[in-house]
Amino acid sequence: MSGAESAAVVYVHGLWMPGFEGALLRRRLRTQRRFRTYGYGYHSVRDPMPALIAGLRQLIARIDAPQVHLLGHSLGGLVVLRFLQRYAMAQPGRVVFLGTPCAGSSVARRLARWKVGQKMLGPVACEELLQAGSPRWDQPRELGIIAGTRPIGLGQLLLTFPDANDGTVAVSETELPGANDRLCLPVTHSGMLLSARVAQEAGSFLEHGRFGA
Repeated sequence: MSGAESAAVVYVHGLWMPGFEGALLRRRLRTQRRFRTYGYGYHSVRDPMPALIAGLRQLIARIDAPQVHLLGHSLGGLVVLRFLQRYAMAQPGRVVFLGTPCAGSSVARRLARWKVGQKMLGPVACEELLQAGSPRWDQPRELGIIAGTRPIGLGQLLLTFPDANDGTVAVSETELPGANDRLCLPVTHSGMLLSARVAQEAGSFLEHGRFGA
């Protein structure tokens, strides 16, 4: 059995997502790379970050695999980041962020101008997305970032992006110093979860540590 066959991937969904939106992506990772996949579900609007990362820790602790990779979409990538900053993982593995606004979100800042918008975002999104500027990736695990460049999404209703974007998150907002590899693809923010190319490239990085392998 190869490393990919015995490795596990934990998918962490984004804001306002139920978790099953990543089902096709997870299935492709199982069939193409023979990963065992798990989904981490959480209340993205209600629960505070300490509760979210504690729940993720509990899930990972139950996985018996020589490698455990982490795959975060949008806000889910920031949950992964905070988890790794707080807890050490026993199993080695890699990390992929899909459309994660590591440098904050201009759409979230616009939405947060209104009290109803702040309630829609919830405490975690307000804490993570309203500040501009990104931390540095200083984890021992390799990180790959995929950003979308097809500008179709609800974010277009709130503001005009000054640069390339996926309709919700600007490409520049996905940048995180210290990442090992980075790839821009013509997909929307939610559409990247349905993209065969995104699944292929995410699997490539998780298995080999680089895109295009």
